[in-house]
Amino acid sequence: MDLPVDEWKSYVFQKWSLLPKSIQVTISTAETLSDIFLHSSLLLQPEDEMFLQNLSRGYLVEKDPNAPLFYREEGNKKFQQKDYMGATVLYSKGISHSRPHTADISLCYANRSAALFHLGQHEMCLKDIMRAQMHGYPERLQPKMMLRKAECLVTLGRRQEASQTISDLESSFAAKPTLAAAQFQILQTNLCRLKMKAQEKESLTETFPAALTKALEDMDLKGENGQVPSASSSVSLRTDPLRGRYLVATKDILPGELLVKEDAFVSVLHPGEMPPLRHLESKWDTRVTNGDLYCHRCLDHTLATVPCDGCSYAKYCSHDCMQQAWDLYHSVECSLGGLLLTLGVFCHIALRSTLVARFEDASNVIRKLCGEIRNKDAGSPERETLVQTLTCDLGGESENKGKMLEPPVPGCDLNGKYESNYNAVFHLLPHTGNHSPEHRFLCALSVSALCRRLEAASCYKPAAAVPPGSGSELDVWGVAMLKHVLQLQCNAQAITTIQHTGSKENSVTNSRQVRLATGIFPVISLLNHSCSPNTSVSFISTVATVRASQQIEKGQEILHCYGPHQSRMRAAERQQKLRSQYFFDCSCAACQNEKHSAATGPRWEAFCCRSCGALMQGDDVLICGSTSCTESVSRDHLISRLQDLQQQVGMARKLLRNDKPERAIQLLLGCQRDAQSFLSGEHSLVGEMEDDLAQAYAALGDWQKSATHLQKSLRVVEVRHGPSSVEMGHELFKLAQLFFNGFAIPEALNTIQKAEKVLMVHYGPWNDEIQELQKMKSCLLDLPPIPAGPSVQGPNVFFR
Repeated sequence: MDLPVDEWKSYVFQKWSLLPKSIQVTISTAETLSDIFLHSSLLLQPEDEMFLQNLSRGYLVEKDPNAPLFYREEGNKKFQQKDYMGATVLYSKGISHSRPHTADISLCYANRSAALFHLGQHEMCLKDIMRAQMHGYPERLQPKMMLRKAECLVTLGRRQEASQTISDLESSFAAKPTLAAAQFQILQTNLCRLKMKAQEKESLTETFPAALTKALEDMDLKGENGQVPSASSSVSLRTDPLRGRYLVATKDILPGELLVKEDAFVSVLHPGEMPPLRHLESKWDTRVTNGDLYCHRCLDHTLATVPCDGCSYAKYCSHDCMQQAWDLYHSVECSLGGLLLTLGVFCHIALRSTLVARFEDASNVIRKLCGEIRNKDAGSPERETLVQTLTCDLGGESENKGKMLEPPVPGCDLNGKYESNYNAVFHLLPHTGNHSPEHRFLCALSVSALCRRLEAASCYKPAAAVPPGSGSELDVWGVAMLKHVLQLQCNAQAITTIQHTGSKENSVTNSRQVRLATGIFPVISLLNHSCSPNTSVSFISTVATVRASQQIEKGQEILHCYGPHQSRMRAAERQQKLRSQYFFDCSCAACQNEKHSAATGPRWEAFCCRSCGALMQGDDVLICGSTSCTESVSRDHLISRLQDLQQQVGMARKLLRNDKPERAIQLLLGCQRDAQSFLSGEHSLVGEMEDDLAQAYAALGDWQKSATHLQKSLRVVEVRHGPSSVEMGHELFKLAQLFFNGFAIPEALNTIQKAEKVLMVHYGPWNDEIQELQKMKSCLLDLPPIPAGPSVQGPNVFFR
């Protein structure tokens, strides 16, 4: 997904292996990115481009005139089954393949408006009705859609507009009584009902969640940081030879304080599972991906996407977002969708970064590239051409006013300010020498192929007014794109979101954190890694927020986890992952402490003695940790038992997914008895089984038993992740919901308070779970005393 598809990687690696040894050595020992790019681009042959083009054709990203009817019919089937969410997505797919101002797009918009109406999304429904009309919705079908419009307006309390729509409908019926008698009678009956409903509702207020813009406005940084505008005044930028650039606290910082609030310089939505057409049974894919549910520019979740007019892949939350994306980058990317999906997200981000750079003053970047190229082989013809292009000023003054002063910190301007702009992006380290020669060749050849395609399409306008006929403007930015691709392995930030799925028959919903997009955040890239960080990162749309997850003392470094966390994997595994991806040996406090810990390993992976219950110790042969016990057992034997138990738990989860909670409970209780004989009570699988049992009892409406099991799961989560971890916050949120559903008011209020305290540290006040907790608390505090008895349905419970 980040890198090119496997077929292209294999092809390029095979090409590398067949190159003469002298050429391999030349590329392997190249000291500059420009050398690597120029040598590799000379090796790109027409047959290589043809192979890549054939791979790109495997992705259906162009508009297919036959697709709208297929998706509309499939959507109608879902609609008839009352699966309105599924119908909405299928209608959206039909819209994305439709040309503007055609019957196809107007019918798909109208059908989607009906699905949205049944989902209670009345504002979105109205927008789709307007879009259907704008694209020429047939007049003979208008009355039914206008009746739906009036219903939405009445529900939203927009009485004047509703009355006008009803009046227009009545006039239309009187002027053109062309409807069949039966249909006309039904519409007239509904119209009369709607008139009465409109008269009853003098005014209504909409019940929508707080607007995203208000959420972002309320997340204000404390004080203005003149050095790093996206950071609070509580931090300062430092640099030294060992740690590079980093942030430190300028005062004592409390848990939950907002330290960084940064919008991505660029971000690219992950396509999700988009297998090439040759891997699909049908020509058209009906599965739901991230690209169907999130705006490709701002990453907002939306059920009513607006597609690009030129391709079927790019979709947006509004026409405004679509136009902004087109102006900034999509006018170039539109015809390259299949190629960009083939070359991967990193190549896509590299291209988009250079496209966005066109709107900034990138003259300093050009000078930097020029300086890098002049350092080596000034007599090379290819180099002379590239230097000539790089020397061109980007609309600003040339270097005739004297030598430019190097800024004190890379990425800062001459005034020492580090902003989230292209200059900062350009100065992120690519670690060129740490990447393998094969990987550098793969990236360089991929970027070269992208540049050739851009040149052929004549759609790329660089950020410089280059001399006509120089023919090398794309080479300039090809070097920059290669640098960005190599940077991203160490500097890309996964933009995540929480997605919820679950059964429609009960209140249990599964939640999981998913990678939504990849972005570049120059300020966040300043943070060094720790396997036990003192910050937590979360996202709203394309905005990343960094909060203190614990108290940070003045002068202490602000640390971020790059992925390998002490609560998720052992030190040896963390070290290996960090070394292979980020090219450093971690020596954080967590890694140092683990070197001196006991040989038993983490408690969430520990085995216990079947005789006395003490923890087992050792490597291949485990021995009981109790001095009074002589029990020993092979590690392989215990691992085999663990794998069998995990398989049984997996079967229980399948029963849960198939709405068979009683059978799942029976199987899980048996698994529990087996686990007690060889697993530590704090083993992660023990906690997962308790969580599964809680989910099963919740499905049956037995809130007390569900809460009991979830509390046992909580103890395991606390041991593994800590009492103030975000994982603990999510578990407390679930427990609060269970107590709320069961009307255990004191327990619910107490748990809500604990969950709020933890989640506020990581997310601030605008997290969905915090908003839900506040609603529950308000409801409980307003309730009169309730006698013990059957519970009523509360909010959904989110289980992992």
